[in-house]
Amino acid sequence: MRPVPQTAIPRSEDAIRFVRLPGVYRPQDDTRLLAQALRGEDLSTKPHVLDLCTGTGALAVLAARLGAGSVTAVDVSRRAVWSARANAWSRRLPVRVRRGRLVDPVRGERFGLVLANPPYVPYAASPVIAQRSGAWDAGLDGRDHLDRLCATVAEVLEPGGTLLLVQSSMCGNNRTCERLASAGIEAEVSIRSVVPFGPVMTERASWLEDQGYILPGQREEELVVIRGTR
Repeated sequence: MRPVPQTAIPRSEDAIRFVRLPGVYRPQDDTRLLAQALRGEDLSTKPHVLDLCTGTGALAVLAARLGAGSVTAVDVSRRAVWSARANAWSRRLPVRVRRGRLVDPVRGERFGLVLANPPYVPYAASPVIAQRSGAWDAGLDGRDHLDRLCATVAEVLEPGGTLLLVQSSMCGNNRTCERLASAGIEAEVSIRSVVPFGPVMTERASWLEDQGYILPGQREEELVVIRGTR
């Protein structure tokens, strides 16, 4: 596997103008890293795009702006669905938004490009963890949603189609690639970027240290985009 260079995450002023109802995931470093990967894809060869765990719909909006023939966005949160619809409508972009868990609302359909920014922050009930949210919590090892996604995404990916998935290295890049390979998707890390902890990770830092997820005093994490081809 070829070395993957570190990259700086481009910033977008548009992110601050997105409608975001309370509890909906705010576009941030992982969103921007996935947007960078999306800009590197040729949408003329994969015009039908699916954005899983869409949140505000920021990536779905970008895909539509980049010329995707059709864009479908999915989120389990009602507030996220409303936010994504509002953001697409305000920009006059034809983004279809569906509510449901991961690929469930679009079973039977096929897409040439699937984007995914699932929750991946490790969580366990603890007095030191005050902020809890379905927008980022993903079980003790941070893989509750990642593993489910790896097991099901091939069902909606066209032969030769592409998956772009963002996660923290803390959750195991190799494990994700191995799970995808088991589902018939050849995958590898395509982009890496080290970023400072945000508020959620900072609050959990001592617990993450105790669990062995980070080194003592570590206050940054590596985000990666994993690119897979069916």
